[in-house]
This record gives sequence, structure tokens and C-alpha cells, in this order.
Amino acid sequence: MDRLSLTGADIAVLERDTVAAVAPPETLEIGGWMVPLDNGTIGRAKSAVPLRHDIGPAAIAQIEDAYRSRGLKPAFRLADVPTLESVFAELTRRGLTPDQPTIFKTGTVAKLSAFSDVSVCILEKPDDAWAGVFLGDGFDPTDGAHRVAALTRSPGAIYAAAGEGGATQAVGVMSFGAQWAGIHGMRTAPAHRGKGHASAILAAMGRVAQARGFERVFLQVEEPNPARRIYRAAGFSPIWRYHYWR
Repeated sequence: MDRLSLTGADIAVLERDTVAAVAPPETLEIGGWMVPLDNGTIGRAKSAVPLRHDIGPAAIAQIEDAYRSRGLKPAFRLADVPTLESVFAELTRRGLTPDQPTIFKTGTVAKLSAFSDVSVCILEKPDDAWAGVFLGDGFDPTDGAHRVAALTRSPGAIYAAAGEGGATQAVGVMSFGAQWAGIHGMRTAPAHRGKGHASAILAAMGRVAQARGFERVFLQVEEPNPARRIYRAAGFSPIWRYHYWR
């Protein structure tokens, strides 16, 4: 699947499922945009996103007012597509600039579930060891705490844990939306990378999605992240790149 094969309805469902997975305390819909309102560190939970890629800038002022009225800084999450050029121009005029290039990828649950046959622990609720990976060495503890809180709120999510000797050294989350399963919160403690934990977690979560009847899965990964090679091997393909405008 590529961006051109996605309908406007597909894009809207993907973005709704993306925002629902990070469970912002409040979400508005303004002029064809989703406007999640959160004061944490997760960009997707606090940046407005258009529900189609042929939208114009008419609602930008109202969206900015919604953020400012709650003491939040306005932010936008926009695919790098030419049909949004008028939005880019208006945000530039207002002093916002793009950063944090991120790749939006999709794949099939069938291929993901066959990626590894290593068993991992699947939790309905995260335990202290699971949360501890986000708070451990090599990760920002403030960001980690926000991610644990948001992902724990994700409705119906599952939580995967893997490691050696019964320890939890790598974790992940899978959300379940209206049509898509989503991969989030993939973390491996730095001292335990390269041991196949991430691959095992991805496949195990894929098997849960398959059992629940899902066929498609998405994830988002920052462009410089070396984990992109793992996702590529698991069958994920890019559908667009986006930036946060802040």
C-alpha cells in the first residue's frame, strides 16, 4: 500500500486510530482537523492533524485559539504532500517551522505475525518491569513517564515484554482502532539491543492482532531511528513522511 492507494476515508481512519492510541485527555474536531489536547511529551497527542490531505488553512486560527485557551502551544502534524502547500504557507506566515521528520508506515498483520516465532509475554496491563524500561538508562525519564501514562490509557491495548532470564529488557504496545492495529512504544534497553527482542515483540503482537481479526497495522518512526531497518524487515512500507510544525 502507498499513499496514492489510500482514499480520503482511509486517511481519516488512520489518523483517528493514531490519535486514539495515545489517549489525549481531550480531542476536538475543527474544520476537518483532529485537535488532540495534551500537555505531555508525545507529539501525536498534542498536535492538530488534518483528516484529509486536500485541506486548506481556513481552520488554523481557530485551532491555535483552542490550544492557547488551554495554556498549550499550538502545533500541527502534517504529511509532506503538495496538496497541503497552502497550509504550509500559512503556518510559515504565522511563525511556525517544521521539525522532527517522521515516517508513517503500514504493513499487513499476516506478514508481521510470521516475522519471528520467539515467544514473549503479552500483558493486558503494564507492570512495573514493563514501565521500568521507559524509565531506565538511555531514555529521558520525563518523556518516559509521559509515554507510560498515555499508553497505559490506550483503550483495549496490549503490552509486550521480552528479555533474557525472565527479565524485562524490551517492550512494546499494540493499539486496536476502528480498522487498524497500531505499534507504539517500542523500547529496548541499550545494553540488550541486537538480540532479537524487538522482532519477537512485533511478531507476538501481530499474532494477537491476527487473532482479533485485524488485517492491517501501522507505526510511526522518526526518520533518523535505526529501528527502521527492523520495521522494513517486518514488512512495513512508508506511505508518507510528516513533520511537526511548532
